[in-house]
Amino acid sequence: MADEPENDPYVNPYVPYMSDPVPHAADPIEGQHPPRQPVEPAAQGTPLIEPSSTEHELYDTLVEACRSVYDPEIPVNIYDLGLIYTIQINDEGDVLVLMSLTAPGCPVAGEMPGWVADAISPVAGVKNVDVRLIWEPQWGMDMMTDEARLELGFM
Repeated sequence: MADEPENDPYVNPYVPYMSDPVPHAADPIEGQHPPRQPVEPAAQGTPLIEPSSTEHELYDTLVEACRSVYDPEIPVNIYDLGLIYTIQINDEGDVLVLMSLTAPGCPVAGEMPGWVADAISPVAGVKNVDVRLIWEPQWGMDMMTDEARLELGFM
């Protein structure tokens, strides 16, 4: 994670970035480098998803802004789909959104973070918006709200 700032208050050491190497424990072939050491598991009780700033006065407004963004292939907003993992807001009005996609190969993967930033940026009190795609934990249908499941016919 050499390209990540050392003192970034939003960096969660338990959430890998796309630039991080994937750890594995494959047996080395003679004459090749030894296998990478396995990554230590997160401390017991550490949440898989960074907590949101739910007590911040802008939180509910930002959630509504996220609900205005839709995956073009699914008729449900991305918040109710469970794609928005974390919304963190600091006292200066800087917003960090950690989100995922239904699949890494999603055709709008390069565009959707921009759509989220465009939806959040006009909210009064927001100074800067940083939207980051993360892949851990992997998105699953269990992350959808009951409203989303109902809309998609899963209830």
